[in-house]
Amino acid sequence: MRPKRIGFMGFDGVVALDLVGPLEAFATAVVDDGQGGVRRGYEVVVLGLTRSFAADSGVAFTAPRTLQNAPALDTLVIPGGEGIRRPKANARVAAWLKRRAGKIRRIASVCTGIYGLAASGLLDGRRVTTHWRFTQDLAKRFPKLKIEPNALFVKDGPIYTSAGVTAGIDLALALIEEDYGPGVALHVARELVVYLKRPGGQAQYSEPLQFQARATDRFADLAAWMISHLQQDLSVEALAQKACLCPRHFSRQFRNVFGNTPGAFVEDLRLSEARRRLAMRGNSIENVATSVGFHSADAFRRVFERRFGVNPSSYRRFFGHRPQPALGKSDGSKPDFRERGVHS
Repeated sequence: MRPKRIGFMGFDGVVALDLVGPLEAFATAVVDDGQGGVRRGYEVVVLGLTRSFAADSGVAFTAPRTLQNAPALDTLVIPGGEGIRRPKANARVAAWLKRRAGKIRRIASVCTGIYGLAASGLLDGRRVTTHWRFTQDLAKRFPKLKIEPNALFVKDGPIYTSAGVTAGIDLALALIEEDYGPGVALHVARELVVYLKRPGGQAQYSEPLQFQARATDRFADLAAWMISHLQQDLSVEALAQKACLCPRHFSRQFRNVFGNTPGAFVEDLRLSEARRRLAMRGNSIENVATSVGFHSADAFRRVFERRFGVNPSSYRRFFGHRPQPALGKSDGSKPDFRERGVHS
């Protein structure tokens, strides 16, 4: 099989990481060539609105192709940046998309790249997301969009939209997994030293980071402490004592700030870390359960299956590390055991 061709739009004012981050993820993916070796999973090509363009940070790019001579594409990725929101560039991208969209298997946007997609009308009536800072403006300019502001990325049919900056890498890993299975995606994640599935599910930033960003001074260090002490007693009483509050006041203040109970927050932390440890070689279900603070493997299994709709053993079978030559060879299957509520 030939590599799938992934096109990335380039324009003056692009956010360099929106372009380069997911591009590197696709370029890193290698798959079994069927003859005992490996081959690249993707052919990556940058399509500039002009042959040369510069990111908003000043990094200069030279594109081998432009929109005028763009080759056939399997997937198109539109990065974000101030440049694509400029009227002239926005209209040009939208017009090109209207002509070419029917010949492209899937189209994705990173961050504010959604402005080019939205102007084409391709997103009307669809569920979408973008960087949290632009959700209100996007809703005003494109009222037909169904915006989900707390999503890392959203799939609606052949259209994928993602939140800001590093969420483009999250999206790229999901697309790689969709194409070649979890083994290849896990290999890419390891090479890039990123999460295959970032803790926090759909939240644009992980719950621990959200906790620290929004916490009062009294809560400032609590999230980091919880993450590194998952085995310890994280009951409301224990956390309240650490925060120097009475349990009732602690619970009320916690829920007012985060819209969730301390117990649910702790469960999310433990399950996120459990998923990561299940993907590592040599960890038994029992060891994972106790290492993240569950009293027994049975209790862990019940909570895990209730949350993800699959038991830990099955999850590890699909997403765990498998010792394979050079790439983390996949069997090509495409299970979808993501956290409930993540759109697929």
